[in-house]
Amino acid sequence: MSQFKYKAIDKEGKTFEGMLEAPDRFAVYRKIKEEGNSVIYANEVREGGLHFFHMGSFFGSINPHEKIIFARNLASMIEAGLSVTRALSVMEKQTKNKKLKTTLSELNDDISKGKSLSDSMKSKSDVFSSIFVSMVKAGEESGNLAGSLRVVSVQMEKTYMLTKKVKGALMYPAVIVCIMLIIGVLMLVYMVPTLTATFTGLGVKLPASTRAVIAVSDFLRNHYLLTIAMIAGAVGTLVTFHKSTRGKVFFDLMSLKFPVVGTIVKEINAARTARTLSALLSSGVDIVVAIGVTQDVLQNSYYKAILAQAQVNIQKGEPMSQVFIEHENLYPIFVGEMMAVGEETGKIADMLMGVATFYEDEVDQKTKDMSTLIEPFLMVFMGVAVGFFAISMLAPTYSLVDAI
Repeated sequence: MSQFKYKAIDKEGKTFEGMLEAPDRFAVYRKIKEEGNSVIYANEVREGGLHFFHMGSFFGSINPHEKIIFARNLASMIEAGLSVTRALSVMEKQTKNKKLKTTLSELNDDISKGKSLSDSMKSKSDVFSSIFVSMVKAGEESGNLAGSLRVVSVQMEKTYMLTKKVKGALMYPAVIVCIMLIIGVLMLVYMVPTLTATFTGLGVKLPASTRAVIAVSDFLRNHYLLTIAMIAGAVGTLVTFHKSTRGKVFFDLMSLKFPVVGTIVKEINAARTARTLSALLSSGVDIVVAIGVTQDVLQNSYYKAILAQAQVNIQKGEPMSQVFIEHENLYPIFVGEMMAVGEETGKIADMLMGVATFYEDEVDQKTKDMSTLIEPFLMVFMGVAVGFFAISMLAPTYSLVDAI
């Protein structure tokens, strides 16, 4: 149980404030509404102040976590009896994110002018994804907007957490490699020249590896602007190629073929496909539309192509599962078989939810294992790099001792 400070309006139109102990904010809304009053706001009292939204974004963007909280809180407020416009006004007053505040104000204005929430969201494609808009539209049509918002908040949270886990697993090796590169450059620029001067003064014959290290060191020191330009050019070329159609297809293929990573990529796409389709179908979205929205959610071009084919097949009257079974090189056979069972039993949304949960758990475990697996490879890589540098710099010294 938590303490909540609230402000409300009584039956006579007078405002009053108070404190209430409840399991969550929306239990406060329900309790006050049952007493015949209207809530203006209810904030949990915590150490260091009152919180409603995460306040991490002040710079003109809305991060995924804020969108998840927005969907969840809007659903809870609607369930508690607040109108959509009233709920949006409450959230607008509470958020510190300027972009989100502006967006909520615009949504409220559009609804006040007669627009539906989904139509207003659709005009803000930079904030609300196609799945968000489709789920809200389905909720409006079915009369269960709160339920649809809850489903989309869960779907977004699962996708967000999945992405976060994968990035977290790759963060450690990325940091280690970056640190190694920085240390290597510093040694080549500041340490190697000193040793080079010593070797030159003693007239020691240098091995090939030592000459290679010295050549790289000289190039970095004498052509540092060219080096920076070359690195910037290489990065720019890579980014441009990645954004091109051919480049995207190439990198998508590499992500699927790369050892260990390829399996995780396949399971991530299986989980996203299953969860998105399940969320849309359970909310009453037409299956052809649901597949089109899911196609937008996925990033890999190979998976987009499969869903495009599934869309065509369904319009021809063929079962959706057939396409997934035929492409078991991308989707695990379990996905297609579970879809087939769902189609036969009429519980495809439930079956897809089970598939999504299964592969999310698999990805979670594999990312943990990947972190453990990468560590020894990093140690070997670091050992080889340090060993090569040490031998290259020490070999001339041994030659000098032999000469003596």
